[in-house]
Amino acid sequence: MRLLQALLAVSALVLAAHAHPVSTSFVSVPLQPVPKRGSSLLPSTVVHQQHLNRALRRLDHFTRSTSPTTDDQLLHNLARRAAALPPHLHERYYLPSLDYLSRLAAQNANQSGSNASQNFAVNGKDTEAGEATHSDGVTPAKKPTFKNTLGLDIQAQDIGYLSQVQIGTPKRDFRLLMDSGSADLWIGAEDCQPSNLDAEQENCVRPVILTQTTSSDIQSHQGPHLLLGPNSSSTFHDTQTSWQIEYGTGSVSGTIVTDTISIAGLKLTNHTFGVAHHESDEFIPDYIPFDGLLGLAKRMISRQKVPTLLDALVSTGDIKHPIISYHIPRLADGKSNNYGELTFGALNPAKYDPKTLVSVTNVSPLGFWEASLQDVIVNGKKLGWTNRTAIFDTGTTLLIGPPADVNALHANIPSAVYHNDTNYWTLPCVTPKGSKPPTMALKIGGRTFPIDSRDLLFMPIDDAHPDGDCLSGISAGMPGGPNEWLVGDVFLKNVYMSTNEETNKISFANLKK
Repeated sequence: MRLLQALLAVSALVLAAHAHPVSTSFVSVPLQPVPKRGSSLLPSTVVHQQHLNRALRRLDHFTRSTSPTTDDQLLHNLARRAAALPPHLHERYYLPSLDYLSRLAAQNANQSGSNASQNFAVNGKDTEAGEATHSDGVTPAKKPTFKNTLGLDIQAQDIGYLSQVQIGTPKRDFRLLMDSGSADLWIGAEDCQPSNLDAEQENCVRPVILTQTTSSDIQSHQGPHLLLGPNSSSTFHDTQTSWQIEYGTGSVSGTIVTDTISIAGLKLTNHTFGVAHHESDEFIPDYIPFDGLLGLAKRMISRQKVPTLLDALVSTGDIKHPIISYHIPRLADGKSNNYGELTFGALNPAKYDPKTLVSVTNVSPLGFWEASLQDVIVNGKKLGWTNRTAIFDTGTTLLIGPPADVNALHANIPSAVYHNDTNYWTLPCVTPKGSKPPTMALKIGGRTFPIDSRDLLFMPIDDAHPDGDCLSGISAGMPGGPNEWLVGDVFLKNVYMSTNEETNKISFANLKK
């Protein structure tokens, strides 16, 4: 039965920490553990839906949707993908479990809030199903040379971005997930315990973690997570002020603490952040390669209600302006060519073409980064969409648009094929001879920014035939309204992006070649 549950629990790929209020004292965060290395146990179409489900949840949060997508709806989406698996792939996957998933979705349609919907992950809140995804570990970034800059390690296949931050005395390297859609920093406490009653472990990690103190250990570390507390840091202080976050099928609770933090060559003494004394088992598996999260959004969405790390760097004078700049890397550029980085307080002139730099006003009053999208250009054709807005989110893998927009966009790509039974589009993984790859660009601030054709492809439908059809990296979803897009790494890997809280502006530029 446990194996069956593992196969059924179709988790998504990255822990995306976006605090979504569900009550006055709790918030909901879509939690998505990173998979183990190894062969895929789930079809690419299901994995694609996992990413889409996660994006829909994030869009619900960004837009404060009054009718958020339910677990039952997300589970039904997964069931449709499972039921539509091409016949020639049936023998490769454990179809009885996929059939059970379909029956489970049908039950949930009639039993809202049933135990089934709580026990099976629909948007990535599962532990063992990490094996069922397409992953190749963590790709380290090149060491940055620009001041106040962190390298961005690539998580699996461009599904998340991690950096190392030194915390405590003596300082130790903690690997944190960088997220532009949340505003809190937290790490597991030394006394952290699983919050699930049926958890197999007594502690969140194995005790050996306290001996892993060197950068090289963390570099190759994909197992036990580092914890923080008075036994490992002489400058650690627990304020005993409680904080708590609910994750739907999991949760984290802990206290607000202070300790010394060194980040990108900058040092903060007695910085305030959170530790988790209780974690649900979504955080605990060895294959999750990060020790905590660092939110990079505005303070107004902080659930800990303390100054963000960016606020602290400005108040101490370590940086002059509340600026964060991103160069999001791409695994397809080669494992030895990861030059991804994140800079505090400035833009790195070596990373972008200054002639292409534009700055646009942030139109979101909710603490996120959203701007007017002036048009979309597909294969050289302007679609004439002048009244759209786009939320820019490093934690979203895909590019999500209203269904009518997504369909019109693909209609201008001759090789695109729509699959009516599952509502997704495919593109050829390899451009046929004599043809040109599809092109797409977004117009922002009066300038057109092209998207690399490689980024329009999510993954092959059949891994055994990478020259066949690929799932499109552009998908439909509309919880934010008919004119709102959620723009993730499909686009952000192609630009240099910078956010400035002081001016409330977002800047974009072409990457320097």
